[in-house]
Amino acid sequence: MGSERVEMRKKQMQVHREAAASVLQASHSMGNTPANASNACCFCWCCCCSCSCLTVRSEDEAIQRSTFEHRPEGTANCEESPKPTLDDARSWTVSFEKVMKSAAGRSCFRQFLRTEFSEENMMFWLACEELKKETNKTVVEEKVRQIYEDFISILSPKEVSLDSRVRDVINRNMLEPTSHTFDDAQQQIYTLMQRDSYPRFINSSAYTDLMQSLEEPPPEP
Repeated sequence: MGSERVEMRKKQMQVHREAAASVLQASHSMGNTPANASNACCFCWCCCCSCSCLTVRSEDEAIQRSTFEHRPEGTANCEESPKPTLDDARSWTVSFEKVMKSAAGRSCFRQFLRTEFSEENMMFWLACEELKKETNKTVVEEKVRQIYEDFISILSPKEVSLDSRVRDVINRNMLEPTSHTFDDAQQQIYTLMQRDSYPRFINSSAYTDLMQSLEEPPPEP
């Protein structure tokens, strides 16, 4: 499995480098090169490659960068988040949508994803939700770039699994970032969680234990 993963990474890197090069070339031809990409050796504005300029980060930029994983909801687990009611927790078995619309449901599901080493899927989804609430153009561009670096770049340890079609869409959208730059990618990750992780979550010991704790009568005073 390890060698297959390495080979897959190599293939992905080659594909995305070629895609980045073509996007940059198209951008130059349209006279629409992103300001942050000037004098860059590649399409570094969206961190598609592993050139040395990726390692150059100013201290000011590091301070201003958004860290979605440090949001209160992101760090909470089932015990730390508001405890769901019994009806709320029961509703999670009805559909994945019920889980995602519940703050406690998202928190418990994210804790479960952490045990499966796929927490980045929920982190990415939450980051996209935050992005869609933003209206300031400058902030949108910064958040788009940060989300790309954190979850789309093949160099990131939190890279989410996206197919080539969606990655091509993202690379085109990066030329003119908006609050909906990652809509297709967010939907694909949502579907992945719904089909792959959600059934295991509902059948997990974590969910069973939660239900038992909610069904137990409170101790008598």
